[in-house]
Amino acid sequence: MRVILLSDVKKVGKKGETVTVSDGYGANFLIPRGLAKLSTEQTQKELARDNAAEEARQNELKAEAEKIAERLEHIEVKFKSKVGKDGRMFGTISPKEIAEGLEKQWGIQIDKRKFIDKYPVNALGYARLKIELYKGSQGQVIGTVIVHIEEE
Repeated sequence: MRVILLSDVKKVGKKGETVTVSDGYGANFLIPRGLAKLSTEQTQKELARDNAAEEARQNELKAEAEKIAERLEHIEVKFKSKVGKDGRMFGTISPKEIAEGLEKQWGIQIDKRKFIDKYPVNALGYARLKIELYKGSQGQVIGTVIVHIEEE
């Protein structure tokens, strides 16, 4: 029996693949649980249409991420921090605070979990942090943001 998988099934295949399984496994397990549907000419056309739509959506997401990466090259996120007598900074600036700073200062929304360099910035001056803006079938887009910390 040939079926089209509607979700990933361990040891069978990934979502969207057309696989051959035994008749009992397909009819009694995969299809009733909504994990697959019978492969017919109509369902193959639907799968091709869905794949084309997903491909277009991924291209759009990648193009948007590339625009953001290009914009981030010219952006500097500024923070002020208290400094001790020896010139060392009190506390740190976390990726969460940097993401909030990008939102407030430049209107760019980035998830704090997308930072590749997850270390907190704890020194005055400039720091460059890498951000993974897109990861998918089309490749990967990484942007760099410059963080500037001044004395308060």
